[in-house]
Amino acid sequence: MTTDTPLTLPDGRPVPLMTGAERPMLESWLAFHRATLELKCAELDDAQVRTASAEPSSLTLLGLVQHLAEVERNWFQRVAAGLDVPPVYEENGYALDPEHGLDDALAAWKREIARGEELCAGRSLDDLGRIADGPMAGLEVSLRWVYIHMIEEYARHNGHADILRERIDGVTGA
Repeated sequence: MTTDTPLTLPDGRPVPLMTGAERPMLESWLAFHRATLELKCAELDDAQVRTASAEPSSLTLLGLVQHLAEVERNWFQRVAAGLDVPPVYEENGYALDPEHGLDDALAAWKREIARGEELCAGRSLDDLGRIADGPMAGLEVSLRWVYIHMIEEYARHNGHADILRERIDGVTGA
């Protein structure tokens, strides 16, 4: 069965494309993983999203959302678009600020997603960007590589989010 109408799962997440052109498929998988992270935070209060996974880790759902806002900014704005933009948060997003909760973090994350989508909309998957810092600083990567890396990044962190959510209130799946 093929359809031009995007399919959604019962929980509202988009079903990634199973066939078709490469770019829409990559974008659909990234959209699926972004929606999964948002689902993991649904119906939780600020205290719950600040619950750490297990000692000695201080990883929290709030920290993951903030971190992924940084990741979005880094790979789509700094690397793919070549912009010199400051960090969204301190310490790669994992540090928690008592003044800012989940609503603030989700809003910042969604702004970073929207900006990255805007900057990459007219670019080819073969367009090159340069990694600005870290152990791979200076290397060129294609926009295709950035999409694949982002899918991997979200998939890994959604596994962390699964564990965090189960620790918070026992909810599993998705």
